[in-house]
Amino acid sequence: MTNLSGLCRASQLRVADFSYNFFIGTIPKCLDYLPSTSFQGNCLKIKGPKQRSAAQCGGSPPPITLQTSNTNHRPLGDASKQHRGASRPTWLLALEVVTGTMVGCLFLVAVLTAMQRFNNKASIIMPWKKSTCQKDHMTVYIDSEMLKDVVRFSRQELEVACEDFSNIIGSSPDSLVYKGTMKGGPEIAVISLCVKEEHWTGYLELYFQQEVADMARLNHENTGKLLGYCTESSPFTRMLVFEYASNGTLYEHLHYGEGCQLSWTQRMKIIVGIAHGLKYLHAQLDPPFTISELNSSAIYLTDDFSPKLVDFESWKNILARSEKNMGSVGSQGAVCILPNSLEGRHLDVQGNIYAFGVLLLELISGRPPYCKDKGCLVEWVRATFNI
Repeated sequence: MTNLSGLCRASQLRVADFSYNFFIGTIPKCLDYLPSTSFQGNCLKIKGPKQRSAAQCGGSPPPITLQTSNTNHRPLGDASKQHRGASRPTWLLALEVVTGTMVGCLFLVAVLTAMQRFNNKASIIMPWKKSTCQKDHMTVYIDSEMLKDVVRFSRQELEVACEDFSNIIGSSPDSLVYKGTMKGGPEIAVISLCVKEEHWTGYLELYFQQEVADMARLNHENTGKLLGYCTESSPFTRMLVFEYASNGTLYEHLHYGEGCQLSWTQRMKIIVGIAHGLKYLHAQLDPPFTISELNSSAIYLTDDFSPKLVDFESWKNILARSEKNMGSVGSQGAVCILPNSLEGRHLDVQGNIYAFGVLLLELISGRPPYCKDKGCLVEWVRATFNI
């Protein structure tokens, strides 16, 4: 260790470690300020820090003389590390570092994404029937916030209220309507959807939850009040719970029994109430709400003949439409084509307005919208008044 002129002129050198190399000679005075451990494990002729044995210094890699270049004025690093790194190209080390960093970043992004999805969305697994003996499963992510403010009833609660579902007050190919009384509460009408579990697709589940959330926002004296819903898997159950209107439907009062005894005052009250309800649904809600099939069977009456607009028939259209939309729900979110476009809403509103006109004719004439012997009510009015 005699050629140290460059190293001793490095005035900024404060820390250095020359341990566990094969340096020979003695420690120059300019490096006396370094701790003795900085020179241990070499072949130096010094007292103090432990050096390698004579056998190691004689039969190991050739001894190295500690020196620096006059042009760089930079302290030498750990020579043993330089020796070990010489066998591996620099580009390979850089590639390993970059690859490791990228893998770590991708893993972190994946974990954060999974956590966010878990927090924001609830996973609902629906059976997807492939054959009579085999089922696959499709995962549909539903916004867990959608129904957070809507009451969820258990099937057992509704079964008790409806006397084991024995009190049927209405039916269609797609649903049954039960009357019930909650314990210490109001009378209820429970709509049970007649869909088998193997036919219940992810599209239908999305539509069901959208309908529940949509109906839950209705709050007007002339619209049916949704009290809650029921979803269970065993037995498979999808139900809507409404406040019961005890006086039946407008259709029953117009075309059965004592329909002819509806006074003009009552008829006026009913049609004005329907108009107020439609104004609320179309003009005061954003987005507007429309009745899928507005007719006298969708108008329920209270004891004082106040009308309640209820959309019980929306499932007729959606069940037929669901077969065309199978597979439109992806496993990465609710990517489903639902009938909620601006153009579709405008057409539905116009359809409700036309149906209101038919209801007005039905109330005035007492005739149904269509009958076999006299045909369509609108055409009959046109022919009668030469319109």
